[in-house]
Amino acid sequence: MPEHYLCLLTGSRRAFAFAMAATSLAIVAGGGTTGAKASELRQTPIVKAVNGAAPSVVNIHGRKTVRAENASFGNESLRQVNGMGTGIVIDERGYIVTNYHVVEGVSNIQVTLHDERAVIARLVAHDPKTDLAVIKIDSKEPLPVIRLGTSCDLMRGEPVIAVGNAYGYEHTVTEGIISALHRSVQVSDEQKYNDLIQTNASINPGNSGGPLLNIDGEVIGINVAVRVGAQGIGFAIPIDEALDVVARLLSTEKMDQTSHGIVGRTVGQHGDRTFVVTSVSPESPAGLVELQTGDTIVSIDGRRIERALDVELALLGRKADEKVAIEVLRDGQPVQADLAIVRTTRGSLKPALADRTWTTLGLRLAPMDETVFKELGTRYRGGLQVLAVRPDGPAAAQGIRRGDVLVGMHVWETVSLENMSYILDREDLAKFDPMIFYIVRGSDTLYGHLRVAGR
Repeated sequence: MPEHYLCLLTGSRRAFAFAMAATSLAIVAGGGTTGAKASELRQTPIVKAVNGAAPSVVNIHGRKTVRAENASFGNESLRQVNGMGTGIVIDERGYIVTNYHVVEGVSNIQVTLHDERAVIARLVAHDPKTDLAVIKIDSKEPLPVIRLGTSCDLMRGEPVIAVGNAYGYEHTVTEGIISALHRSVQVSDEQKYNDLIQTNASINPGNSGGPLLNIDGEVIGINVAVRVGAQGIGFAIPIDEALDVVARLLSTEKMDQTSHGIVGRTVGQHGDRTFVVTSVSPESPAGLVELQTGDTIVSIDGRRIERALDVELALLGRKADEKVAIEVLRDGQPVQADLAIVRTTRGSLKPALADRTWTTLGLRLAPMDETVFKELGTRYRGGLQVLAVRPDGPAAAQGIRRGDVLVGMHVWETVSLENMSYILDREDLAKFDPMIFYIVRGSDTLYGHLRVAGR
């Protein structure tokens, strides 16, 4: 040390230096109250937010097969691409939200939980237009569910935290602020995002599908995009919009072919949000228990209800005619009822045709809503959604899987159930065996040759 620096440690300054050294020793030794205060200071709001959310954040890995253009299922012109991303647990039964591009085309979706358990997930629903998907894992124990916030009251300059599988580094945490709101971003010729949250929290490849948290540790967005060539600019889907999409993806009508008849919307500010019934069909289960427009749904089977997704999750997996306790507020007074969901029949296959489709093709099919189909952005007029695939059936042998959309067989389109009935009832069906088929999977149209089993 230079002499003039040594000379500074004289008199009162030397005493001050000795006092500081003694204090440092006390902190290291854990003595006194100074050390305790220092530890408390380390528990910042960011640390608490991350620790609270981390158990509900999962890492996603997988390899997807990329085929040459117009390749069929049996084509050997293939290459393997590694993929990675992040997801958030929204239901203790193992339902996880992520970006669709993270799991698109991945046949073996590998999920690593916070406790380092590795499990295999399956894709249960997706929406290519909004780039959202729901995957499901099986767990013997209930999984920790992330705390859901709202994106209706976000402020520019508000601190936010991103958690994700950045470049494969699991549970990477970055922090920043909200830079802007309501951004539109075109990331490719096929994909455009609207109404995004812009943040300067570092979002890298692998962060996709992970949470953007507020300082309270609540999810306010789903990280989705990085601006190529830019530094400090990332984007997230507002959580309110994301959960509206997920509610449609996980609707009991789509997942279980059951109906409850509850239609409503979320009202109120954050911390005081309620779900209010906006319409009731008299013939629906909700109408039969005399739910009324303006009722506030408080709970279903003890589950607090704040949004449409809560309704769907509370009734998902229930059997038809199973009674479920529902509590509402009507004019400020509590009202209880037992809601019994029913099996949907409208738009479903007739029993005989359903059996034929299952035995002949190994498929369970249902028509798609026209609006939902248009969101796929294909040149086809419509299609039939694959609800289930028989493991030992012809469709499974050709790689068709749940969630695919069957748009044609041979020269015939499969827009409606009547189309399928026409194909299977043809007297000359055998001469088209194996029959060429066309499916839409995400943004890809694939085809193959399907063996038509004995009629």
